Amino acid sequence: MKIKKGDKVKILSGKDKGKTGKVLQIFSAYGKVSVEGLNLLIKHMRPRRQGEKGQRIEFPAPLPLSKVALVCPKCGKENRVGFKYLELTVGGEKKRKKIRICKKCQQEID
Repeated sequence: MKIKKGDKVKILSGKDKGKTGKVLQIFSAYGKVSVEGLNLLIKHMRPRRQGEKGQRIEFPAPLPLSKVALVCPKCGKENRVGFKYLELTVGGEKKRKKIRICKKCQQEID
């Protein structure tokens, strides 16, 4: 996945276009992401017992991944994400670690 939980993203289209927020949840099976404070929907809940009042619950609905762009923590611009492998030597063994990079400034994102 190019976007992870906790990343800062910018909305590219829809009612919240141009706003930024933090990723709360990723639904990889559906290709959707839930962003804190954006794309809010209201759900009306019925009272369960007599004498109780109904409620309006506001929650962030999932957005398609194609409608969000990652904001680079280094350059502060929304961009595409690339991948790069780092060669590490641990205990005499060579290992490769896959990291995310910003396509504009070529800095590591993780």
